[in-house]
Amino acid sequence: MTYPSLPTTESAVAAIRVIAAEYRLPMAVTDDIGADQTSRRTSAALFAAVDPDGTLPHEAFVELGGSPAVTVQIFPEDDAKITVDGVEFHDVPRDAVPAFLTSVYSGLAFVKGRFFPPGNWLVVPLPGDETHRELITGVALTPWLAGRVRD
Repeated sequence: MTYPSLPTTESAVAAIRVIAAEYRLPMAVTDDIGADQTSRRTSAALFAAVDPDGTLPHEAFVELGGSPAVTVQIFPEDDAKITVDGVEFHDVPRDAVPAFLTSVYSGLAFVKGRFFPPGNWLVVPLPGDETHRELITGVALTPWLAGRVRD
């Protein structure tokens, strides 16, 4: 499915602000601007603000309060890492972040368990038959995850 375009990190943060307001969640944002500040630019020269092509990379880390504990790290490369109650979803397209968060907060996300091989997965369905699924590591589920178990 095609989602509304979020061409910049700031537009993605603005979309997350709308979702936080809709679900009445506290929100904190940390912005890292410049090639020497963003997490994926380890080879950037010291105090280099722009990439070799002249662009100014912008990365944001968003923390949403409430239950579940959710963080969103938005990268300049048009993707994001979303962590839901300790479960990390890597490489979520930036444009899909609002739909992902809406799915989590509206109750569509669920935990699917298997007896063999043993394990639990957090499944986050998005509109258009797209699904993000990640293995839940650790022995015990958090109360939020345990409340979303489906057989």
